[in-house]
Amino acid sequence: MQVVAHRGASGEQPEHTLAAYTQAIDAGADALECDVRLTRDGHLICVHDRRVDRTSNGRGVVSTLELADLADLDFGSWKDSGEIEDADGLITERWEEPDQDRSRVLTLEVLLEAVMSADRRVELAIETKHPTRYAGLVERELVGMLRRMGALDRARVMSFAPTSLRRIHFLAPTAPTVLLMERVPRRYRDGTLPSRVGIAGPSIEVLRQHPAYVARAQAAGHQVHVWTVDEPEDIELAVSLGVDAIITNHPARVLARIAR
Repeated sequence: MQVVAHRGASGEQPEHTLAAYTQAIDAGADALECDVRLTRDGHLICVHDRRVDRTSNGRGVVSTLELADLADLDFGSWKDSGEIEDADGLITERWEEPDQDRSRVLTLEVLLEAVMSADRRVELAIETKHPTRYAGLVERELVGMLRRMGALDRARVMSFAPTSLRRIHFLAPTAPTVLLMERVPRRYRDGTLPSRVGIAGPSIEVLRQHPAYVARAQAAGHQVHVWTVDEPEDIELAVSLGVDAIITNHPARVLARIAR
């Protein structure tokens, strides 16, 4: 069972920052989850929202901003309590002041460098965000970067958009893909998935309502990677159902539960 750090150790650190991912690696996470978007000047950055308003001290749409614009923003002060939570939910440390790894925009290239320099194998679960004004350019840039950095064999691509996954299959036929689902479409409730998609990505809400889905998907030959699993009762549910990967904001908490 893989433990995947959702936007890094984002329960304790500002999401999608190098500090969040470094903490997740140090905690022992098997894989790191990130969302990618293209800037106006063609850089892939790790950010979830279409706009930077929620997670920075700036405003604007990511696709209309250049990397230099984003470099001037603070992506950490919104999460300014500085409290670090251990696996038991106890505060173990307080940051004296933000550092650059905790506040600056994170490019996918920098994240890949951190993954490739880790002292053990760490994988990536990369979500392409759609819709986007750049259509298939996101997938082309993503696959190109993974190839250049020798990380294609460590990455799987996730999306709610089947079109994005088809683009990945065309560009990198061997790359694993994950269909993310807030609800399971009727045609896939028997455990099947679209052609060449090997991993189901249901939300934890799906498993609460339809726990038998995990067994059906696995019986159809697919893995099940569930998101976002943070609460103790949800961790217990995911473990009891035998999912293949748990995506969580608190990787240390999940690792402690499965005695890793």
